[in-house]
Amino acid sequence: MRTTLGIVLSLAALGLGACGKEGSSGTAAPASVSGAGCAPIAGEKLVVLDDDKKLQQADNVIPAINTKVADPAIVAALDKVSDALTPEKLIALNKAVDVDRKTSKVAAEDFAKAENLTTGIEKGKGGAIKIGAADFSESATLGALYEIVLDAAGYDASVQTIGKREVYYGQLTKGDIQVVPEYAATLTEFINQSVNGKDTTPLASGDVDKTVAALKDLGGKQGLSFGKASKATDGNAFAVTAEFAAKHGVKTLSDFAAKCSGQDTVLGGPAECPQRPFCQPGLQKTYGIQFGKVLSLDAGGPQSKDALKKGSASIVLVFSSDGSLG
Repeated sequence: MRTTLGIVLSLAALGLGACGKEGSSGTAAPASVSGAGCAPIAGEKLVVLDDDKKLQQADNVIPAINTKVADPAIVAALDKVSDALTPEKLIALNKAVDVDRKTSKVAAEDFAKAENLTTGIEKGKGGAIKIGAADFSESATLGALYEIVLDAAGYDASVQTIGKREVYYGQLTKGDIQVVPEYAATLTEFINQSVNGKDTTPLASGDVDKTVAALKDLGGKQGLSFGKASKATDGNAFAVTAEFAAKHGVKTLSDFAAKCSGQDTVLGGPAECPQRPFCQPGLQKTYGIQFGKVLSLDAGGPQSKDALKKGSASIVLVFSSDGSLG
């Protein structure tokens, strides 16, 4: 299981809550379920279903920059990374590090070469730039990509490992570090709650444009600027086996709802899934999916993925950029 700071904070911000304890198990059967549903089908390859009705928040990767150093050359260089990142490519980057055991630096160098990231980058005014990377592999790899493009733009960029967002956010706004790879929805709600209180109305949503607009408004008042949001996200997602997807012809959660809502369908997720708005209740409310059984597993970890592979669950919660999905 790829346990990351970004995921932990994302879960809190998106309403999923803490992971179920390792080794937790059990089932829950809804009181009344209509429809036959789709029984689990074992398989090794997992397929993420498209969240076509935008149940989940838009946690797209986005560079956060201290406004004092956010000159056009820096923003343009960082935007090269955002333009290159797709969901599939972020999964591949995480696979290179978490599964194939490359270092984040090597994975970033390979990606930069394959994507021609440094081609056409204009030189800026130069100077030292400190990039903060949170202490999980995806953030370290993104930080290494930022270092590559900023060096190409004529800056003396370096990456340093930073701690929790509660700690490094202050360093970023003060300018002790100047750039951090961030996640749009999670950072939006972190700033929103910091400024307006824990009970404030959420400003992040499944709409990336609206979420980024809210982020720029909130962050701008705190001394932050932002580059482009990439298409790549790191957030909650739902997966089935490739065999299941092929048999039932499902590519989206709407497809799943139309064909697989019912008694034989088994959902797997963390212990909190039946109560959290972005897990079982969200699937029911947004898509109208009913489940005959809900397995209490972990949050996107080995228990959940094994439940799919062994044919115990029809669909489980995963994390959208998990390298094991590649």
